[in-house]
Amino acid sequence: MSQPNRQKPRILFLFADTGGGHRSAAEAIIEALNLEFPDRFQFDMVDFFHDYAPPPLNLAGPTYPAMSKMTTMWEWMFKGSDDPDFMRAIYAVIWPYIRPKLYKLIKDHPCDLVVSVHPLINSPMLRGLKRKKINIPYIIVITDLVSTHAAWFAKDASLIIVPTKQARIRARLAGIDSKKLLTIGLPVADRFCAPIGNRDKLREKLGWSTQLPIVLLVGGGEGMGPLDKVAIQIDNAKLPCSLVVVTGRNKRMKTRLEKHQWNQPTFIYGFVNEMPTFMRAADIIITKAGPGSISEAFIAGLPIILYHRIPGQEEGNVTYVVDEGAGVWAPRVEDIIATLRLWLEDPKQRKLVAKISLSLARPHASREIAQVIARFFTTPNS
Repeated sequence: MSQPNRQKPRILFLFADTGGGHRSAAEAIIEALNLEFPDRFQFDMVDFFHDYAPPPLNLAGPTYPAMSKMTTMWEWMFKGSDDPDFMRAIYAVIWPYIRPKLYKLIKDHPCDLVVSVHPLINSPMLRGLKRKKINIPYIIVITDLVSTHAAWFAKDASLIIVPTKQARIRARLAGIDSKKLLTIGLPVADRFCAPIGNRDKLREKLGWSTQLPIVLLVGGGEGMGPLDKVAIQIDNAKLPCSLVVVTGRNKRMKTRLEKHQWNQPTFIYGFVNEMPTFMRAADIIITKAGPGSISEAFIAGLPIILYHRIPGQEEGNVTYVVDEGAGVWAPRVEDIIATLRLWLEDPKQRKLVAKISLSLARPHASREIAQVIARFFTTPNS
């Protein structure tokens, strides 16, 4: 199979809806490519688990929310498989089973370059391309801030883009040549990267209080973690603040919170597209330790309270935020309330943490990644 011959180069993005971050990263890079290089490229986005994996692997997306809540089992799976030799053995065992579907993916989506934003497809896809004698650039964009699983580090990739210096160290320990590594940041949508602006004007537009500090509580797109219990106990503490709670796609949680009798100004939302505005209008964010939420909070210059993490893959995110001084780890509601009380009573301390958070922001990461991708089409012999 030869490379496609087209006027516009075609880029294949490989992702999977095992959590919202992989799709969001792919979409952010595509958006940046269109902004930086209008009408220059064509794109395919493929959820390889949903569209091409044989049973039961095709159920990875739908079962991910429930699986990730089984914390002991998930931690055992993540840490037990986080070894290059182990992953090579796993891929060798499943290769005969996934090979036909993988070859179909390659046949269905001829392209000039591959960008992967998921760890589990890389080694099989690179093997499939090699078997089919397709020599095209293969770029991996890692979407975990720190706790980067061994599956990310496919040595045959043309380039691996990491979000932090900690992830780069992990890559080097996995045997990746430093020449194949770029530290850029986590790709986020362009709408998150606007200047913070005037918070009071944003709050007026949203109908929020301009007299009280705004505490934003989020649990990711799926409304994961004990978000509702945290919100209610904060309300019971009667702190001098206004609460904004975003439950994502968790409709049951939204209904429960809407029935609660609140002691302070509180605004309940389900899945929203206005999250960039919400973050720019808030003073403090309480969130699970997802890499996307943390990166977006950095850009908004928000002090971060992390109340929930997925074992294994999000543990490093907590360490990163805490060690850098951009926030705290507060798995107990008492810790959350104590931190809120401290930051609400001492605005100088809160603003210091906010300043540190903003210093960690990489708002141009998506566009920088787009520029790197584009160079593969302009560099001789690429």
